[in-house]
Amino acid sequence: MRSLNLDHVRAFADVIEQGSFSAAAERLNLTQPAVSQQVRQLEQRLGVRLIDRVGRRATPTAAGSALLDHHRRIDEAVGAALDAMAEHAAETTGRVRLGSGATACTYLLPPLLRDLRLRFPALEIVVRTGNTADMLRAVEDNVLDVGFVTLPVVGRMFAVTPVLSEEFVAITSAAGPELSARPTPAAIAGLPIVLYEPGANTRRVIDDWFMHAGLAPKPVMELGSVEAIKGLVGAGLGCSILPRMAVEGEGRRGQLTVRSLRPRLHRQLALVMRRDKPLTRALRDVVAAIRSAGRSGLGP
Repeated sequence: MRSLNLDHVRAFADVIEQGSFSAAAERLNLTQPAVSQQVRQLEQRLGVRLIDRVGRRATPTAAGSALLDHHRRIDEAVGAALDAMAEHAAETTGRVRLGSGATACTYLLPPLLRDLRLRFPALEIVVRTGNTADMLRAVEDNVLDVGFVTLPVVGRMFAVTPVLSEEFVAITSAAGPELSARPTPAAIAGLPIVLYEPGANTRRVIDDWFMHAGLAPKPVMELGSVEAIKGLVGAGLGCSILPRMAVEGEGRRGQLTVRSLRPRLHRQLALVMRRDKPLTRALRDVVAAIRSAGRSGLGP
């Protein structure tokens, strides 16, 4: 009988995606030896080597790359089967794969996901973070069912639903540079500024704000973590520009001073799906919850 352990295939795919056995083990909530054994058993079952180690990073062999292509189709087929069965269930069930930017995932989604879990105990929501470009590729490849990303989004295959407009604010601390009540690009450009790393739509929004004033920011530090930026600003090492949701509500830090910008700066967050994506009951409920959060003003 021809058979393949799908858990072993998932472990192999996670090792490649995460770049190491240890990172995959953490994601799967397993020990590293357990993940190594699953991959070894899969290689023995198939009779091929699937992973090469280049330095400290795990990369797929030619056979491994071929299996990854099949894994994506297998994962899609399994997800479709679960979704089909969910349509016959009396309650919302199945799996929804959601991609989001790190800021929304940290400050907006937790209460929303908690509410969904309470309302639909049988619903599984898998969350992945990344920048807009990463999320769009994953939605296009059907690795994600829906992305919650920063506009703009380009591509005819995508159905885009704007959810909320979020204000950006300037932050500083008592130990850091002084900000006026409504700082301008010129005022901030002359101060030490800590910004999110380049490449993401969020950083592009900030750069465009300066560019429209004929300026280009020269950050003293560029980081990939909003919490790290807040920590450095709180320590007096500069000022920053962040989404308001990152510094209010659950993201509030007492030592930070928050100022609206002049001119005001906003970004648009939107839900993005493939136009041909079937709307299962589970996916409809997740999309409806995020849209409701946007209408209620949660986040800005």
